[in-house]
Amino acid sequence: MNANLDQIKEVINKSNNIVFFGGAGLGTESNIPDFRSKDGLYNMEYDYPPEQILSYSFFINNPKEFYRFYKNKCLKPMINASPNYAHLALCELEKRGKLKAIVTQNIDSLHQKAGSKKVLELHGTSFNNTCTKCGKKFTIEDVLNDKNDIPLCTCGGIIRPDIVMYEEGLNNQVVNESINYISNAKTLIICGTSLVVYPAASFVNFYKGNELILINKDEVPHEENINYVYHGKAGEVFKEIVEI
Repeated sequence: MNANLDQIKEVINKSNNIVFFGGAGLGTESNIPDFRSKDGLYNMEYDYPPEQILSYSFFINNPKEFYRFYKNKCLKPMINASPNYAHLALCELEKRGKLKAIVTQNIDSLHQKAGSKKVLELHGTSFNNTCTKCGKKFTIEDVLNDKNDIPLCTCGGIIRPDIVMYEEGLNNQVVNESINYISNAKTLIICGTSLVVYPAASFVNFYKGNELILINKDEVPHEENINYVYHGKAGEVFKEIVEI
């Protein structure tokens, strides 16, 4: 049902077992483009659609084009991004012992930048990278500063980001831990996600409580099954419901 901010604030204030499930919409206020909004990556024009470029088979078969897109449209916005009020508010709720975990589909590590400790990254992070040949680790700065079309390790292997690309499966440990937190939560906050990316979107089905909150700029499927629905920008909403 549609709710007002006072109702949502009251639920959060009374709960000591909150789990947050977030997506790309949380990063747009930090100037990181999302995928499906009118200004998102899917609505920009490239030689290939972003979903294809960010697939494992494309990375293997066309790493040069993968990195041309990935560096310009993903890494550069992320490395300069700062947490917005929503990230900071979630960190504050964790400090108060109210928020038990953040389950995120994002690969920007903004929750960690904000100071959050329990962050479960379903799709990995762009801030960690690994040589596909020897396993050596590299930072996001290493990849961005590499002048080659394809970032290479000193052993000659191609460096790949520690993200879950399309066509790849999620990390089982992260999946199981995320489902455990969601299924045991008293309050589940869904924010900044279209709830159409599977299997991640299906995780909310494991929630068993009656304090399901949706904070999202746009409508999502099956809103009639959500206890509290508020349409708005994440940062602006959290400014009203969490004082830092």
